[in-house]
Amino acid sequence: MSVSGKIEKKIKKVLSNKILQLNDIVADINDILGDLDTDFFRVAIFGSARIQPDSKIYNQTYEIALGLSKLGIDIVTGGGPGLMEAANKAAKETSHDHSKSIGLPIELPFEADSNAHLDIKRHHKQFSSRLDDFMRLSHAVVVMPGGIGTILEVVYTWQLIQVGHIEPRPIILLESEMWGGFIDWMKAQPIARELMSSSDLDCIKIVDKPSEIIDLLKPELENFQKQLESKT
Repeated sequence: MSVSGKIEKKIKKVLSNKILQLNDIVADINDILGDLDTDFFRVAIFGSARIQPDSKIYNQTYEIALGLSKLGIDIVTGGGPGLMEAANKAAKETSHDHSKSIGLPIELPFEADSNAHLDIKRHHKQFSSRLDDFMRLSHAVVVMPGGIGTILEVVYTWQLIQVGHIEPRPIILLESEMWGGFIDWMKAQPIARELMSSSDLDCIKIVDKPSEIIDLLKPELENFQKQLESKT
């Protein structure tokens, strides 16, 4: 091997080691950020950016976020328009001193601007980092009707729970008409073919009323508060 070839090989090895070190640093930072964000119970609300304020689902999203924030639960959304705006607006308008309206805006075709109802804003340039921030911040996920982005958020959360990369958390889907067929397909295809386990569905709940979401999350909040008290 020529001298230049040996130098090139050594440079590649050094760069490879540096990249591995950088990945470890990023992982450590994520762990630190996760530890810093564990004192408050937070619910991520996913849903379409295209929904207008005069729609039924917009009002239902507002109702859900209002009920949760009155319990002292922080609301986390993508910080954009549509159903994200409905959730942040409700959280912002709640008089409870301990709940926050959190948004994770990103430049997307239907989310060019963040909504005006955020107490905390974390801007993301990449969808991947935004998804990881959702996971780091939230203790439960509520999913409204939505398109590809919303479906991705559901499946991403679900997959990380399946492989143990995040703590188990409820994924609550509102509107059986929207999500029932999707879950039926999961049962009829991946589960029936033993490509996933039936227990993977344990974290999934489908409801049709906003009040059902509040009822499902109250015990989660109580358990979180008990665990927090036991650590102090």
